[in-house]
Amino acid sequence: MASQVNRSEFEFWSGLNEVMFTRSVAVFVAKGLLLGAFVVHALILPAAANTPAMSTPDLTGGSRDNSAASISAEPQMTPARSVRLANFGQEVSSLESQKLADWVVDSADNAKLPFMIIDKLQARVFVFDAQGQLRGAAAALLGLAVGDDSVPGIGQRKLSSIRPEERTTAAGRFVASLDRDIHGKGLLWVDYDTALSLHPVVTGQPKERRAERLATPSPLDNRISFGCINVPVKFYENVVSPSFTGTYGIVYILPETRTAREVFGSYDVQDSLRQQASVRAAPGK
Repeated sequence: MASQVNRSEFEFWSGLNEVMFTRSVAVFVAKGLLLGAFVVHALILPAAANTPAMSTPDLTGGSRDNSAASISAEPQMTPARSVRLANFGQEVSSLESQKLADWVVDSADNAKLPFMIIDKLQARVFVFDAQGQLRGAAAALLGLAVGDDSVPGIGQRKLSSIRPEERTTAAGRFVASLDRDIHGKGLLWVDYDTALSLHPVVTGQPKERRAERLATPSPLDNRISFGCINVPVKFYENVVSPSFTGTYGIVYILPETRTAREVFGSYDVQDSLRQQASVRAAPGK
């Protein structure tokens, strides 16, 4: 029998299907309770949390202040709402990842839960605490096919029946939680209905070179899975698992065929600040 770490993705997917049948009722109830909590949260959030930021940034050409501390405008005739930005620390990220993370923190869309951003174009995963402080980042393997939607019913199909063009990693906002497969191996359920999970890299088929793909600096060879997100083992153990232990979290998967605004209804915090600065600097304002 192959070891748990080296079993094929076929075995892994089959294990996921068995887990899905045994815990479907419990997940349905848990999701219902969590949905209720999010509805209550949404009703009591200040209306300002969903509007563009109103404070003025430093537009003199200085580098971005990556601190998660509040940014206040210069003294104005009327007080401006402070905004919050995600803190990537020294981690290099794409502009789209930065914009989405800033919006999540500024709008409180994560509902005070830890959150994760998966950048499919860059094949990178970023994990943040509830306040928007980066806890870690790593390369990821993603679905073979380009696309932002899952094929209906794919979570109940046999792995051998999934065609290459159907092997997508769907974009969207997901409520995620930790679990274990039938072999006791940890995973993060991203979307239970479509059997989409994030888990330590599966290396059961040497010809796929999954570990080697993760180690290369280019994202061009990271599209190999049936849709699940594969990450380095140590990253899962040291960052993902501790961040989501004892709590739900929010996973944001950036789209590659649509815009983030279309998928999440997000806004560009920095762009909103620039617009406000321009309005305040205009004559007669």
